[in-house]
Amino acid sequence: MPVDFHLGPSEAATREAAAGFARNVLKPARAEYLKYDQQPERFQATRPAYAAAVQGGLIKGQVSPAHGGNAGSLVEAAILVEECYAVEPSAALTIFGTGLGLTPLNLVGKPEHAEFLAPFLSGEGAPMASLVFSEPGGVANALEKGAPGFQVTALHEGDDWVINGDKMWATNCAGWDFKGCDLACVVCRDITDPPGPDTDPADKVMIILVTRADLDRNGPSAFEVIRHVPMPGHTSSSGPHVRYTNVRVPAKNVLCPPGQGAQVAFGSFDMSAIFVAAMGVGVMRAAFDAALAFAKRDSRNGATPLLERQAFADLLSGIKMHTEAARALTWKAANALQTGPGEYNARRELALAAKVYCSEAAVKACTDAINAVGITSYDLDQPFSDLLNTAIVLPIFDGGNVGIRRRHLQQLMLLPTYDAWAATYGPDVKQ
Repeated sequence: MPVDFHLGPSEAATREAAAGFARNVLKPARAEYLKYDQQPERFQATRPAYAAAVQGGLIKGQVSPAHGGNAGSLVEAAILVEECYAVEPSAALTIFGTGLGLTPLNLVGKPEHAEFLAPFLSGEGAPMASLVFSEPGGVANALEKGAPGFQVTALHEGDDWVINGDKMWATNCAGWDFKGCDLACVVCRDITDPPGPDTDPADKVMIILVTRADLDRNGPSAFEVIRHVPMPGHTSSSGPHVRYTNVRVPAKNVLCPPGQGAQVAFGSFDMSAIFVAAMGVGVMRAAFDAALAFAKRDSRNGATPLLERQAFADLLSGIKMHTEAARALTWKAANALQTGPGEYNARRELALAAKVYCSEAAVKACTDAINAVGITSYDLDQPFSDLLNTAIVLPIFDGGNVGIRRRHLQQLMLLPTYDAWAATYGPDVKQ
């Protein structure tokens, strides 16, 4: 039987290293950024922790070995994300946001793109990448026939492409000084030729690489932060509303030409679905641990500790069961997406399912922990409100569950070739 949930030497080493980094770097980083009231200053206060991640190989570890990086398996990546999110989610998101920003290059990068990856392989400084996808008006329906599509546009002029428009919610897109990150994979719409009446909007979607050097060369008006978005959770992360104005880049910066950008962007989010699932597991684990510790030390002035009360124990055991189920689904989805069985759509379905299930289970775990602990959980000196504020975004970011992820699951089930259990048992030979 090939199913074995014992961690091998590589997975165990990943977990130990991740736990040490979370404990020794991320946790102290939280104490530092909480000295500031505003989110932009909190974000900048995490730079030393991010630099430590670079030095420790966590950024290079998010680059495929095919491109000179040290990335391991997706299961190892899920273990890494869980360990970090169980301790300090906000500073961790900035690190993993760079990983998402590099994913399009991991998927389709060619040797000629090596220069764009070089800063992230050096182990020096604090280089930052971003997948710049979402827009102020939303993108859930941007590929619908007859829709206006992505509002950030690219115009082919001579040997250059000129980018214009607003983006929002893209983690790390503004960089440490809010003048642009080191590398942005900008998802945009080609407007060089007018679309025909039967044009598929996806045929116009492309991805262009925009470096900080490109922005600097275009001048200070080329990139602007319109608004830093205050958020109830992840309060040291940065995903502001930004504007590109006549940003001119050379043709060599085109990673995905028109017609290929949408597939690569959504392929990147298939990968990150695993990581959001692991984030959910980390939050659930932290909620369980905090509620368990409270139940062991507190009696609410009764004769026995709360853990001996059936109502409390029922809520706590529910959190534990859902956490274990979520972790198992995350690991299975990670392994299936990378190694099979089944063709890509079957494997992708598990990644989507993991993102939806684990993100929503994380919210429930936090509310169950709050209900179990009672009014004391409302004290900001307790971790529960912060955990809920962290969890609440998981179902709505990285492709919202309602607008995008469940719709993708629906599209897969509608396919004539849909094979429900292929990612578990292999293709159905009867089909």
